[in-house]
Amino acid sequence: MFMSWQWHGPGYTARLRRGVAVDRLLYNDDAAASYEQAMARISRHFVPLMLEAGHLAKGHHLLDVATGTGLIAEAALGVVGPAGRVTAVDIAPGMVEQARRRLGKAPNVTVSVEDGQSLSFADSSFDTVLCSLALMFFPDPEKALADFHRVLRPGGYAAVSVNTVPEHSYNTRVHAYIARHDPSAAPAAVRIFSLGDEQRLRSLFEAAGFRDVTLEVQSHRFPHDSFEAYFEQYERGWDAQGQAYLALTEDMRRLVREDIRRSVNDTGGPIDVEVQYRFASGRK
Repeated sequence: MFMSWQWHGPGYTARLRRGVAVDRLLYNDDAAASYEQAMARISRHFVPLMLEAGHLAKGHHLLDVATGTGLIAEAALGVVGPAGRVTAVDIAPGMVEQARRRLGKAPNVTVSVEDGQSLSFADSSFDTVLCSLALMFFPDPEKALADFHRVLRPGGYAAVSVNTVPEHSYNTRVHAYIARHDPSAAPAAVRIFSLGDEQRLRSLFEAAGFRDVTLEVQSHRFPHDSFEAYFEQYERGWDAQGQAYLALTEDMRRLVREDIRRSVNDTGGPIDVEVQYRFASGRK
């Protein structure tokens, strides 16, 4: 569902094993392997909402763009049934490998490496296109949506989910707080929340040719026994966000940790972390 960070600045030099352009996100092998530990519980809660937004139904052929470890593709198999098919793609080879491990035994699923804004599929190939928590990371989201529109059959739906604001994100808030202390990280941090505005997201869908565009916000609070229990994901370097945190200097890690502590209203006891996503869908 995500790609991973490469920022370059005086205080922040998280590097990738596979070279990509600065401010483009691509998961390396370590980040892909730890995604399940960091985010699977959160993602699973919102998966049914994603399938509903895409109007997925029995017999459909689904394209799951930026599939990550394949959580949505796995759930979608239960909806489309044996008469349907799921094609799951991701630009990150490490994520594709994780998805293949999850989905490999299903007879009606294909997993491959694809650039989500330059898809190799023929026009009108799919009934539904889904893209969960990734569109904001694409260099050109409008181009990606236009390609989603191209590969959809007439009447088919595309649906996406995006972050809204740092205070209502589960783990990507760390980038906003890193940017407070390292200005060179600001452009990439802004990108994470760049599609949270309802009007901008709607206009992108409409510019790509979609009709009947609908948007809604969904929220959920995830309980933790303590701030430390929540923050463990960063300290362990789980996911791209944990790797970004560990790439900081010790002093900057301390500052970012305290910023995040305040953002989740820690008072020394249990905490609830509110997560909010905006869903958008449109019909070809």
